[in-house]
Amino acid sequence: MTEDNIDLLILGWRSEHLSETVVEEMAHPRLAEPPCDIVMVRPGAQVTGANGWSELQRVLLAIRGGPYAALNLRVSNVLAELADADITLLHVIERAPRDAEPELFAAFSPVQRGLERLTRSVTKVGQVPSSIIEEADGHQAIVMGAPARRVASDGWSRPVLDAVAAAVDTTLIVVKESLATDVTASLEEEKLPRKRERPVTGVVNKWFAENTYHCREFADLERLMELKEAQALTISLGLPSLNEEETVGHVIETIQKSLMEEVPLLDEMVLIDSNSADRTREIAADLGLPVYVHQEILPQYGASEGKGEALWKSLYVLKGDIVVWIDTDIVNVHPRFVYGVLGPLLRARRVQYVKGYYQRPLRRGDKLLASGGGRVTELTARPLLNFFFPELSGLIQPLAGEYAGRREALERLPFFTGYGVETGLLIDILETFGLRAIAQVDLRQRVHRNKPLPALSPMSFAITQVIVRRLEDRLNIRLVEEVNKTEPYQ
Repeated sequence: MTEDNIDLLILGWRSEHLSETVVEEMAHPRLAEPPCDIVMVRPGAQVTGANGWSELQRVLLAIRGGPYAALNLRVSNVLAELADADITLLHVIERAPRDAEPELFAAFSPVQRGLERLTRSVTKVGQVPSSIIEEADGHQAIVMGAPARRVASDGWSRPVLDAVAAAVDTTLIVVKESLATDVTASLEEEKLPRKRERPVTGVVNKWFAENTYHCREFADLERLMELKEAQALTISLGLPSLNEEETVGHVIETIQKSLMEEVPLLDEMVLIDSNSADRTREIAADLGLPVYVHQEILPQYGASEGKGEALWKSLYVLKGDIVVWIDTDIVNVHPRFVYGVLGPLLRARRVQYVKGYYQRPLRRGDKLLASGGGRVTELTARPLLNFFFPELSGLIQPLAGEYAGRREALERLPFFTGYGVETGLLIDILETFGLRAIAQVDLRQRVHRNKPLPALSPMSFAITQVIVRRLEDRLNIRLVEEVNKTEPYQ
C-alpha cells in the first residue's frame, strides 16, 4: 500500500473466521486509516465452486446508517448487476421503531427507490449480529461496513463482524471508506469530522453517469431508424401550442423535412392547441398537420385550461408506441430536440422517460444574454426537488418542454392540468418505475420567448402545489389546508 493515488483496493482473507487472520492479513497500519476505499472479500462456498460468482442470486445489504453506507450501496449494486442478482436491504435497529432515529428511514427511503436491483427491504429490531445471521439464510453474499470509523492498527476485528464471520459460510464483503485528510489542513481542521457522502448521493451519481447523454450520440438518424424497425416501434410527435404563430410554422417545417421526409423516423406529427386566439392552428393546418383543440378532445371528461391537460388528451389522439413532445415557441429549432430525447428510448429498453436539458439564454430587450433563462427551474423546481425528492437532484432541467416516454408507461400516470405537469410526471415516473427508468439528454442550446417576471409567480406556485401534493401522498398526511392552495394574485 505504498501507492496513495488509487481509488479502491480489494483485498481477500482466506480463513473461515475473521479473528484467525487479524494479525496476518488485516493488521497493516495503513488499514486503520486507509488512503483509499477498501473492500475486504471472504469468498464463501457458493462462489468458490465451478460456476464461481454466477451462482450468486441474492445479496444481503446490511446497513445501519454508519459512515460507510454509501460505499456499501455502490458495492452491493455493482455486485448484483454483474451477477444478475437481487438485493435485500436490511435495517437493524436495537430499539423499538418508535424510538429509532427518524433520520435512518429518511436517509434510506430514497435509496430503496434508487437501487434498481433492490427487490426486498427488511427492518429488524434486535441485536445486530443475530439479525444479520438470521437474515443471511437464502443469500449468497453479505455486504456490510467495517465495525467502526477508526479501527485499531492491529486489525478490523470487532464483536459484530467476528460473530457474523464465525456463524456463516456465506461470501462476506466488508467495506471501509478512506479517512485520509488533506496534509495541508490545519490541526484544527483535522479535528473536524469529515463530511461523508449521503447514501442517496451514490445512487444519484451512478444514475447521472449512466443515464445522461448528449444529442450528438443520436445524430445518426439511419442508425435510429434501424433501432426503431428492429423493435417494431411507432413514434408520434405532439406539439402543444398556445398563440405561437411567430414560431410554429418554422418548428413544423424543420421537423417535417428532417424527420418525416428525409428520414421517416416519425410516424405522425400532430398539433395539440389550447384554443389559440392567433393564427397558430391555421398555419399548422396549411402545412398539412392534423390539428386538435385540446378542450374539444374527450368532451365527456370536461375541459380545463393548462398544458397538462393538453398533454394528457394528446395521448388519446396520438397513436405511437413512443410519444415525444416539444414546445412550439422554440426560435432555434433543430431536429436534435426530437431525436435527442428519442435516442435513449430506442437504445435502452429500461428507459421509460427522457428529459432534455440545454443552455437557456435570457433575452433583455434586443440583447440575448448567454445565460439567465430557466428562472423558475433554478429558484423553485430544483431546490424543492433536491430537498424533498433528492433522487431527482441529478436532473438539470426538470421543467424542460422537450421530453419523450413510452406509451405503456405514460398511460399509467396521472397528469396535472397546469404548469406543474412536468414536475408531477417526473415524481410519478420515479415512484412507479424507479430512477433508472429516467434519462436526460443535452440538447445544447434552446432559445425561446422568455416570460416576464410577474408571469413566473403562477408557474412557481403550481410547481410548489404539485410537490406538496406528492409529499402528502408519500407521507399519507395532510400538509396544506385547502384555503392555502389559492393562486397568488397577479
